Amino acid sequence: MVEKIRVIVAKPGLDGHDRGAKIISRALRDAGMEVVYTGLRQTPERIVQSVLQEDAHCLCLSILSGAHNHIFPEIMSLISAKGLLDELLVLGGGIIPDEDIPALLETGISQIFGPGTRLDEVVTFITENIKPRE
Repeated sequence: MVEKIRVIVAKPGLDGHDRGAKIISRALRDAGMEVVYTGLRQTPERIVQSVLQEDAHCLCLSILSGAHNHIFPEIMSLISAKGLLDELLVLGGGIIPDEDIPALLETGISQIFGPGTRLDEVVTFITENIKPRE
């Protein structure tokens, strides 16, 4: 387990609703994690750059716009190109239909959390699944 977990919370695409991202950011911070919230309307490139700059252990993507089938795989492709797949825990959340989840998980996303997920479930998932670094 790492000493202090660093998490990026990002809102990719044109989605302008960030209440959930702010709530999860606060919950992760209250659980003792370092959290950077990137703000609204982030490009996949900016999100991956933030992960690199902050040396993040975990990336939480929050989306409500319905563009998850396009944007999440694009972000995962960039993460892979940077050689981060083996050391970065990536989570998705928001309004994502159940039938879309298997394909998103195949891109390397570890878990998708939907509406109604308890905050302590997310905290526990992160703390139990952070990948050790060499």
